[in-house]
Amino acid sequence: MSMKNSRKYGLRLLATAAVAAVIAVTVMFTGEKAAATSAQSPVMWQTDVALGAPYQMRYVNQPDDYSGAVRSTIVRLTSDCAHGVGVLYVHGYNDYFFQDEMARQFTEHCYDFYAVDLRKYGRSIMPGQRKFEARDLREYFADIDSAVVQMQHDGINSIVLMGHSTGGLISAYYMASQPPQCIKALVLNSPFLDWNQSKFQEKFLIPVVDTFASLLPKVNISQGDDDTYARSLLKSMEGEWEYNTDWKLVHSPDVQTSWIKAIDYAQAVVQDFPGIKVPILLMHSDSTYRPGQGDPSRADAVLDVDDISHYGRRLGIDVDEFTVKGGLHDLMLSAPGVRTALYDSLFDWLSKLRLSR
Repeated sequence: MSMKNSRKYGLRLLATAAVAAVIAVTVMFTGEKAAATSAQSPVMWQTDVALGAPYQMRYVNQPDDYSGAVRSTIVRLTSDCAHGVGVLYVHGYNDYFFQDEMARQFTEHCYDFYAVDLRKYGRSIMPGQRKFEARDLREYFADIDSAVVQMQHDGINSIVLMGHSTGGLISAYYMASQPPQCIKALVLNSPFLDWNQSKFQEKFLIPVVDTFASLLPKVNISQGDDDTYARSLLKSMEGEWEYNTDWKLVHSPDVQTSWIKAIDYAQAVVQDFPGIKVPILLMHSDSTYRPGQGDPSRADAVLDVDDISHYGRRLGIDVDEFTVKGGLHDLMLSAPGVRTALYDSLFDWLSKLRLSR
């Protein structure tokens, strides 16, 4: 998430939440229900609509939520040399899976690669839906469960769960909540473990929004019009990459008060020494970009890397931290030389786990 670190934003946050009024109905789903639904649904694989062959995708219809029908999407790329080991990737906010190079790195290193486009994101967006809407991050557990069930059905018995940014927060939250035993490791790419806001906003304004969110879940909060991060990524601007800007917007859209409350609650859980039992690889850039300070093409322009380090080391009993010199917020989209060193370190770490094959 890219939210401006300013007093003006904080006052707008409080004022907007105080004056708007809507009616909320919150419906919660469990991972068990989603897994059962996935297992019972016909499996209909097709060529991936975003990356094309050899990628395959399938939709998973999930139980209706407060906005109506919802679905998740599983994308897979199989390896010629994998034997029962796979990676499940969870994208971030205002994002979807499009990182072809990353997937191929895994398959070349003998891991079957799977990704989930969460409900209301990317391939999973349905007509009339509000993109990226959520009222509790546990809603996404069903989407992860469905992908895990599919991977097990495909013969994968050792899974590495990998999450980026908000997907990293969701993945850590998931692993702190009775995860399936087939998940053997957690890889976090710049996880969103804390707000990148001023102390005043984090201690006072966000708790006020949390309070309002129960009664006013649909109040919109502007994230401003900063396009610094998008400019550092898009080939059409100053970056290297091409992706669908209808699914990963140049300007991050408004969020709702209910989304802020959902993030804040999940962060509180993972900050409180959740005791994740599997080995964790915590990865982040070596610097945080601030307007007018540093190079946004060689730093994290979204989150505070010191916060990532501080709270990431609390997540479990076996945490290895890797600081990526010159890394972007999505480390896998950094400059070529940065990525080469990153992948070397990542696969060296994974090899030491000796996952069953």
